[in-house]
Amino acid sequence: MSSATTSYGWEWEGLLRAWQELDVPEGWRAEITEGGVTMTPPPGNGRNRIAHLVHRALGRAVADDRDILQTLGIAIRGASRLYQPDLVVVPDRELSARPDNVPVPAKRAELVVEIVSQGNARTDRVEKLWAYAQAPVPLYLLIDRYAEPKPSVTLFSDPVDGHYRRFEQVAFGEEIRLPPPFDLTLETAGF
Repeated sequence: MSSATTSYGWEWEGLLRAWQELDVPEGWRAEITEGGVTMTPPPGNGRNRIAHLVHRALGRAVADDRDILQTLGIAIRGASRLYQPDLVVVPDRELSARPDNVPVPAKRAELVVEIVSQGNARTDRVEKLWAYAQAPVPLYLLIDRYAEPKPSVTLFSDPVDGHYRRFEQVAFGEEIRLPPPFDLTLETAGF
């Protein structure tokens, strides 16, 4: 089986076409995951609040030629995946270079942020971790409200050969440092 074929035998182009043609209800997300095209309901208030706090902090650190976006489709063709992260930072030229409903290659993302909810914990912790490293996305920030023994924030970095070689994890309430180009200390007390 080629890398562009999923476990269900669907070719990447077919999955992408199906994703593009979906009539997704307002606030919902459609992603191409390990199981095919999946739908996620709108996030709750807690997740929205965390996304807002991270977005605001990033806004102070991101250069003017970068965009901080929610619900942007990013594609990992070689892994037959397409995700809509809670937040993603990409050069603004990536959006102007393609028509609406055409995903940005994930390798163009500089940072991806996922906020775990109970229903998507495995996807964010395992599947997306693997896929973002495959892309490779240089920085993956996983905000896990359901981590045991306590909620945590993990920054994965330095993707090599399909896995992240480095990670830093802090508990909610502690600070985590995002390296250049962000050069930002992210406060997590409000999470």
